[in-house]
Amino acid sequence: MEFYGHVANWTYQVERATDFGWGCGKKNFILTLSGDEAGARLAETPSSQENGWIAYVEVPDVDVVVKRVDRLGGKIIRKPFEVPGVGRNALILDLLATLFELSLSRHSFPVPRRQFGPAVYVSNGNELLQAFYTELFGWQVYSQDKHGLLAPSGEPVALEQAATWPACSNAAWVPSVKVASVFDARRLVETNGARPTFVHVDEMVQSYSGIICDPDGAPFTLDVEQTNSF
Repeated sequence: MEFYGHVANWTYQVERATDFGWGCGKKNFILTLSGDEAGARLAETPSSQENGWIAYVEVPDVDVVVKRVDRLGGKIIRKPFEVPGVGRNALILDLLATLFELSLSRHSFPVPRRQFGPAVYVSNGNELLQAFYTELFGWQVYSQDKHGLLAPSGEPVALEQAATWPACSNAAWVPSVKVASVFDARRLVETNGARPTFVHVDEMVQSYSGIICDPDGAPFTLDVEQTNSF
């Protein structure tokens, strides 16, 4: 919390929930805020799971999309469940065993546009699984950049970064944290306990910042809309 407060100027609000993606029962979780916008939540990681971010994909019907996951060869880690006051969710693995969560939000916070840019799919040299995600969500491949995906609305939602991923998994969704200034964020990252990951990025897709591990070891990247590379 202290790290992202310094780097991204987030504030926080403690909430109580009766369920989580991990099925932990009643516990507190932390909402990350930017003004009236809640962009993420922080919760305790189970001992069997590495620290890291889980990408949420907003869908109109979680149950319908879960059936599509099964047809496309993905794995359902947790079937659709209700988080009272928050929404309906399901935990999924894609074809490269990358974890993400389906979400149908039922809270009053606006769509988080100030805290995160398009997520980055670090693929360990593999493809982004464009067929899987376009069929699952109706996303489109950006015609001018085969490494990008667009939502049906035309907004960019994902970028692919082919790299040597040091974690155990074949691939991972990495959040793109928006910052006011890349130069300021770089200084704050370096002085607040973060470290770069040892990845070898394909030069063809290195038009945005590299990947950083926060003090807890969770990978993230700076907002791709910035023109200066980290």
